[in-house]
Amino acid sequence: MADPEIQLYSVVSQPFNENSFVVSRPGRIDCLVIDPGLEPEEIIEYLDGRNLTPAAILNTHGHADHIAGNGALKARWPECPLVIGRGDAPKLTDSRLNLSFHYGLPLTSPVADVLVDEGGHYEAAGFDLEVREIPGHSCGHVVFIWRGAERVYVFGGDVLFAGSVGRTDFLDGSFTELAEGIHAKLFTLPDDALVLSGHGPATTIGEEKSSNPFVGRPAGWTG
Repeated sequence: MADPEIQLYSVVSQPFNENSFVVSRPGRIDCLVIDPGLEPEEIIEYLDGRNLTPAAILNTHGHADHIAGNGALKARWPECPLVIGRGDAPKLTDSRLNLSFHYGLPLTSPVADVLVDEGGHYEAAGFDLEVREIPGHSCGHVVFIWRGAERVYVFGGDVLFAGSVGRTDFLDGSFTELAEGIHAKLFTLPDDALVLSGHGPATTIGEEKSSNPFVGRPAGWTG
């Protein structure tokens, strides 16, 4: 069901099928860009076509496929703040940490303008976003939660997917931390909360609680 309080646009960037999001409130000319990937020109074209100006660029974490478009957006809108969780900020400027070096195409991003932490809030473009840190896929991974008028929205990066979870086999990964974070900080949200993930289709908290083979809670689960 369409929500009259939010406008959503996504770009699926190749070769990793990474989801970049542009989100705005109806009637406003500012917006948020979340996890701009390897095809920033499509994001810029969308913004120009609708006369939208990014009020902030948000990175859920610092892996290359989620930060590759930062430079192009900052070049176009240099005053637009770049926002990332404090723990993943070093990945922006280190191609080994952001994993691009290992794919033979090292890339870096401009440095962050704003660092966010667990339990904080970030406000821009008419959105008041709650920050929750969920490590496991990346040590400083954060999710941004907007409690809209119709439902809760989770801009979740690579934490929780439809029927799956983020990889935990990187050097700073931990399945235990990831699962604990999902249970404590996502599964406590309403069942109809919409999870907009970094890869794959959107899902809901209720669907993943009941059926996710990695972290779901079976019927009758009491832990």
